[in-house]
Amino acid sequence: MKCYLPAEWEAQESVMLVFPHQKSDWRCCLKEIEDNYKELISAVSKYQKCLVLCSDIEKTKKRLSCLSSKNIELIEVKTNDTWIRDYGAIDLICGDEVISVDFRFNGWGEKFDATLDNMVNRTLYNKGVFTNRLLEEDFILEGGSIDTNGRGVLLTTKKCLLNRNRNRADKEYIENYLKNRLYIDKIIWLEHGFLIGDDTDSHIDTLARFLDEKTIAYVKCYDKKDEHYNELQMMESELKKSGFDLVPLPLPHPIFYNNKRLPATYLNFLFINGAVLIPTYNNPYDKEVLDFFGNFYKDKDIIPIDSTIFIREHGSIHCSTMQKYIKAYV
Repeated sequence: MKCYLPAEWEAQESVMLVFPHQKSDWRCCLKEIEDNYKELISAVSKYQKCLVLCSDIEKTKKRLSCLSSKNIELIEVKTNDTWIRDYGAIDLICGDEVISVDFRFNGWGEKFDATLDNMVNRTLYNKGVFTNRLLEEDFILEGGSIDTNGRGVLLTTKKCLLNRNRNRADKEYIENYLKNRLYIDKIIWLEHGFLIGDDTDSHIDTLARFLDEKTIAYVKCYDKKDEHYNELQMMESELKKSGFDLVPLPLPHPIFYNNKRLPATYLNFLFINGAVLIPTYNNPYDKEVLDFFGNFYKDKDIIPIDSTIFIREHGSIHCSTMQKYIKAYV
């Protein structure tokens, strides 16, 4: 039976996300981030099922009362954080079967408590939300740290996966593990690339992503005075050796909150069925990026999602979501 790690543009059953709650880091600006999440939930539910994990169903129903889509399903689950991309189960497709893999999550290298987040996938499986098999792996892997073209190529960064705050294993071990567990033929390891304010040790979903089987989009800094410039130039040089077609997306002009620069990036976009959701930041580059996606994906709707509040906690819409698949693409 052939198994593979699907690309994110393949047919999805649903998108999961975690609605912000008072015990999460969003307590400082709960009303503002709720408005952003409502926009995200509304956009997803127009195309497919949106599973909203929440700490209290009745309270969340009231907060989402303005949204009436039958595609919105609330599920009560306790969480530490809302960034489900990094602790949500990662789906594999094996023949006609979808298998969900539950990797360990340690709060991005033990920076934050992840006790509840680590229990989410098992809880969802016990509640019958996952109707497919759930495999639990004793290996730390975050969904935002990897990206694939669905054809056996994985894109990732050494700063994250080889960081000693994760698995304490060398490159050879981790590469062999990922190839065997995720059915990958080739791994592109980026040594360079970072965003100021990023808590993840350079997740790939902030830096470079596959747009299709042959094309990688990546963040490019055009300002030589910007402190990202040299590092992102070196990342670009690495990508030019990958053999893939490349598309640069501009690094947003600097965004600050409480006098700290935030890791805003257009690479944190989200594929759903029939559409691509693009994070926007009230930034001069917003229109250019939206126009690019509209030209690249002429058969998909391009939907801007205001991410100015998401980025306050150093993430965006891809970090906030995890897709579940329905069937084999090939």
